[in-house]
Amino acid sequence: MIGCARAGTLNELTVGFRASDYEALLKFWPLWAREDQLPPQGAWRNWLILGGRGAGKTRAGAEWVRGVALGANEFGERARQIALVGESLADVREVMIEGVSGLLGVHARGERPQWEPSRRRLEWKNGAVAYAFSADDPESLRGPQFDAAWCDELCKWRRGEAAFDMLQFGLRLGANPRSAITTTPRPVPLLKRLLADSASVVSRAATKANAFQLAPQFLEQMLTRYAGTRLGRQELDGEVIEARADSLFPRERVEKARVETHPPLSRIVVAIDPPASSREGADACGIVAAGCDDEGKVFVLADESASGLSPLQWASRAISLYRRLDADRIVVEVNQGGEMARAVLSETDASVPVSEVRATRGKVLRAEPVAALYEQGRVSHVGSFPLLEDEMADFGADGLSQGRSPDRLDALVWAITSLVLSPRGATPRMRAL
Repeated sequence: MIGCARAGTLNELTVGFRASDYEALLKFWPLWAREDQLPPQGAWRNWLILGGRGAGKTRAGAEWVRGVALGANEFGERARQIALVGESLADVREVMIEGVSGLLGVHARGERPQWEPSRRRLEWKNGAVAYAFSADDPESLRGPQFDAAWCDELCKWRRGEAAFDMLQFGLRLGANPRSAITTTPRPVPLLKRLLADSASVVSRAATKANAFQLAPQFLEQMLTRYAGTRLGRQELDGEVIEARADSLFPRERVEKARVETHPPLSRIVVAIDPPASSREGADACGIVAAGCDDEGKVFVLADESASGLSPLQWASRAISLYRRLDADRIVVEVNQGGEMARAVLSETDASVPVSEVRATRGKVLRAEPVAALYEQGRVSHVGSFPLLEDEMADFGADGLSQGRSPDRLDALVWAITSLVLSPRGATPRMRAL
C-alpha cells in the first residue's frame, strides 16, 4: 500500500500524464509491491512464497514470470522457456494465466504475451514462451526443458512429489534456472523438504497484509471466525501447522470443542507453573485460567504465560488475571522453590487464596487424565490460544513439546486437575456470564 508521503510524490510526478503513462505507472510492479512480493537477492533455486488466502501470492508469481520473460533489470536474467505448473490445467488457465492477478492481467497492453489455449502456451514478442502443465500428469514434464518455472498451490498437488521431481530434471537451461512457488502452506512432505533445502528462500505474508486489495467485510468476517484457530493460522496467516502422530491432545480434538462463550461457572482457578529462573532462554512461566460449571464441564478461559518474567512479575500477572476473572484461588506448583512461590504471591497480595501442588509423577502421567477429559468432550476452549494449543498438539510420550518443557500445558494440567480431578477446596458459587 502506498503511504501518504509516496502518494503525495506520485501526485506531483503524474501532472500532465497521458492515459498510457498512467497504465505504465500502474504496471510498474516494484513501486506497488510489498517487500515479501519481490524476488530475494542472492543465489537461490526455489523461491517459496507462502501466504494466507488473498495475501497476493498469485500476483507475486505472475509478476516474477513477467519479469524473467521480459528481462526487466530488477528481476535479473531473461528466461526463454518457462513452465507454469498448477494443480490442474484448468487452474493454470483460470488462475495463473487468465485470473485477475494472472499473467495476462499483470502485463501492459503493449507487452502482453499471446495466449494460445489450444497449444497451452503463452508467447512474448521477444520469443520467450511459457507452457502450461498439470501436476496431476507428472509424465507431461518428461522431455521439455526450462530456465524458469512457476508452481502454484504446491501443497494441493495430489502427485506433488512426482510432479516436482520431474520438473527439476527439466529445469536445466540458462546460467541460473529457478522456480517461484506460490502456496498456502500445509505440512505436506514436499513443502517440508523444500523448506529444509539450503537452495530455497522463503517469503511469508498473512492475508491481512493485502487488506487494501480485499473487501473489508471479508477480512473482518474471516478474522472474527477463524483468527487463532488451526484453520485460520493456516489459511489466513500462512503458517505451517504440524500434527504429531502420538500427541495426547490432537489439534482436531481441541478445534471441535472450541466455543465462543461459556455458561455460568461454579469455580474458576488460575494455575501457575513457575520457571526455575528468569534468565534469558529459561523456561516460560505457565499461567492458565480455567473454570467449571455444575456438571463438571471445564472451560479454558485464558493463557497469560510468558518468558523472562521475574518472580514479582509472574506473581503480579497471575494475581491480575485472578482479579479480572473473579477467580476462587490461585494454584501454584511448588516443586521448584516452594517457599519462594508462597512468599512472592503473599508479598504481592496476601489476600489471595493460594493452593500449593507438588508434582510426584512425570508430565505424561499427570497429563493423561486431562487428555481423557478432552477425549470425552468435557473440556472446551473459550476462544483460541495459539501458543498453548501448539504445545498441546506437540506433546507426546517423550514429555516434551517442540523440544522443550511444555510450561503452558503444565499450568493447564494443574488448573483442570484442581477443578475436576481432585477434591474441591472451595465452596462453589455461581457466576453470571
